[in-house]
Amino acid sequence: MKKLLCLLGLFLSSNSIAQADDWSQVEEKAQGQTVYFHAWGGSQEINNYIQWAAKQIKQQHGVVLKHVKVTDIAETTPRLIAEKAAGKATGGSVDMVWINGENFKSMKDNQLLHGPFVEQLPNWQYVDKSLPVTMDFSEPTNGLEAPWGLGQLVFIHDEKTLNNPPQTFKEMLSYAKAFPNRLSYPRPPEFHGTSFLKALVLELTNRDAALYQPVNDENFAVVTAPLWDYLDEFHKVAWRNGQQFPAGTAETIQLLDDGQLDLAITFNPNAVYSSQVSGKLAETTKAYAMETGALSNIHFLAIPWNAAGREGAMVAINFLLSPEAQSRKGDLNIWGDPSVLSSKYLVGTAKNTQQFKSVDEPHPSWQSALEKEWLKRYGN
Repeated sequence: MKKLLCLLGLFLSSNSIAQADDWSQVEEKAQGQTVYFHAWGGSQEINNYIQWAAKQIKQQHGVVLKHVKVTDIAETTPRLIAEKAAGKATGGSVDMVWINGENFKSMKDNQLLHGPFVEQLPNWQYVDKSLPVTMDFSEPTNGLEAPWGLGQLVFIHDEKTLNNPPQTFKEMLSYAKAFPNRLSYPRPPEFHGTSFLKALVLELTNRDAALYQPVNDENFAVVTAPLWDYLDEFHKVAWRNGQQFPAGTAETIQLLDDGQLDLAITFNPNAVYSSQVSGKLAETTKAYAMETGALSNIHFLAIPWNAAGREGAMVAINFLLSPEAQSRKGDLNIWGDPSVLSSKYLVGTAKNTQQFKSVDEPHPSWQSALEKEWLKRYGN
């Protein structure tokens, strides 16, 4: 028995050394590579953070990280599909993507992702495995994407002008009727606007089980009927009579600060703090979730199958999962994005970021179905 344990110990030890050797090879190949990182560019705080990370990655690892700003990562998928169709198996134009949900499922289904690679990352050991880091909107990640942060759909109000904000979407409609032209949401298919639709339909249907299965064309109309009835009423009394919608979360925050809206929307429960620090919001603003909870998900980083800078992307992702990078990302004065690491590895305000009761995302197929129907009804 003692001999068996000794052999097992030697095996595990040699396996760890082999993994370390493998990672050394990755780092060696990554030297001098340029990584084109396709990521949402709609937040100055996030853009500033990525600039900081790029500087650190260049200094520490000799990898150049270039932020390719997109309004929606769905814009990147057709490019990758075109490269696949053209047989471009190497030297691809995209090295790294910030994705989750429908975009992940689409890339996974079309075999556009490199991997599995996640458990090769040395910093994977610090990730809090109690979070749903291996599932993405009910879709198994299979090691094809690394968790980067935790998102929750919350609202921001100014306690000075609205001390008791609506706690349910039904209360939100009542408030909008009592105070017309004071509430709105971003225009779908913008991410926050579509998230608003999902949170709304989940509450109105009491989280109908059908929402956690692939969309069924036969019952789509029945399941979503309460959503469209609600929006028909809401738009009549919404900001600008529901004829115009904010472009995204940044505009809702600006409109809140300007006194045009009573609620802003964000997928980061700590965004209120970074907006206060940057002077975009008053100190009297506060984030809150609906009483049923906040629509929640993990957002991820992935590498296309044909990335020219594959090793550089792995090194960049590993850095972004480091306690150093996650602590800075979670800093309430910088980005305030809730970390995916166990809190014992974090320092500063990242250790104590605000989290609300979670509501699971619907099946990814509902995203495009809801967007398509919304545009059909209200897009003009």
